[in-house]
Amino acid sequence: MPPNALSFAFYHAARIVAEVMAGQSLAEKSVERIATAARPATREMVYGVLRAYGEGNALLAPLLRNRPPLRIHALLLCAVYRLATWPDAHTVVHQAVEAAAGMEKGRHKALVNAVLRNFLRRQEALRAGLTAENRWKHPSWWVKRLQAAYPDTWQDIVETGNQPPPMSLRVNVRQTTVTDYLRELQAAGMAARAAGECGVTLAQPVSVDRLPGFREGRVSVQDIGAQRAAFLLCPEPGSRVLDACAAPGGKTAHLLERCDLDLTAQDIHPARCRQIRHNLDRLHLSARILSGDACRPDASVTGKGFDAILADAPCSASGVARRLPDTKWLRRPEDIARFAHQQAKMLKSLWQSLRPGGKLLYATCSLFPEENGEQIRCFLAQTPNARLSGEEQWQPCAQHDGFYYALIESKN
Repeated sequence: MPPNALSFAFYHAARIVAEVMAGQSLAEKSVERIATAARPATREMVYGVLRAYGEGNALLAPLLRNRPPLRIHALLLCAVYRLATWPDAHTVVHQAVEAAAGMEKGRHKALVNAVLRNFLRRQEALRAGLTAENRWKHPSWWVKRLQAAYPDTWQDIVETGNQPPPMSLRVNVRQTTVTDYLRELQAAGMAARAAGECGVTLAQPVSVDRLPGFREGRVSVQDIGAQRAAFLLCPEPGSRVLDACAAPGGKTAHLLERCDLDLTAQDIHPARCRQIRHNLDRLHLSARILSGDACRPDASVTGKGFDAILADAPCSASGVARRLPDTKWLRRPEDIARFAHQQAKMLKSLWQSLRPGGKLLYATCSLFPEENGEQIRCFLAQTPNARLSGEEQWQPCAQHDGFYYALIESKN
């Protein structure tokens, strides 16, 4: 199969989707192993299939007497997804059958052909038979939590979560300005608009190697909502700052781009610490990078008396589900309580490293109250010397993802 063929994209997208169906987390490196010419089509298909996974399964269920091998099932999901947008349905079916020839020794070519042709004959009735839950394209337990937390806007959140996210950039203000960078984008033929103090949102996503000045460190990819963290924490120049759970280093870099700091970036995974270093090097920035558990800080962090701490806590990632579409299908209801327990331990631990009068910004990319407002209320009730000075819940929309921020100050 040539890399620019639809069958090639089907073949590799089905492999990645099958890995997620088997319980593996979606990783960008899965796409990067594919021939360069096929990456955009494969990436779009994988992410589109996973955003609509619940609907796709519901459409296929009446057409399958027995569950096929996982990769064949994933191929059928990819083909059903592509049939919704491809002008020539017969080409889609033919290319899916070509992809099936390279799977399971070609034993399921006839099945793929039959199921997809049957789908074409019955698709109007099949789509009409979808339940509201199928059309949400989210797990029912997830939607129920959103309904309880956001009774007036939950449908907007769900609909937003089913769309591709925007591609937003953070301009490195040490090297250029938003106005100048917008001119660079215009000269490169890329439409964009300013978003916030140092943000830019592209009209259409592009690969980072096409971004002017990316290699030189003039710009980074970062959601506008994630850029809010540096502005809320806003440490004074020269102050001692800890960025806990810092990988891949986007918020670390943004803090350093704004002013000179004595900054320590910590992450529990050594490999991700190397990623922080790589990103800082590209941006010509420096920080002390440590591998360690924010829930159990060692002597290199404990008692340091940081002026400011960014606690970017591990969470359900419910606010960025459109960007990480495997998340909503791999998460389970009981995971929320597990995350909340871990977050509480982290808050308690990091608070011990904050100097009197210092400030801590608690951040998640979650929409669920148990990880956000409820977490902070519990912490404040148990911590007499803590005072809440600001709180924001960002709901995902066309401009940005969903985030929660709580700025807590230590009383002198």
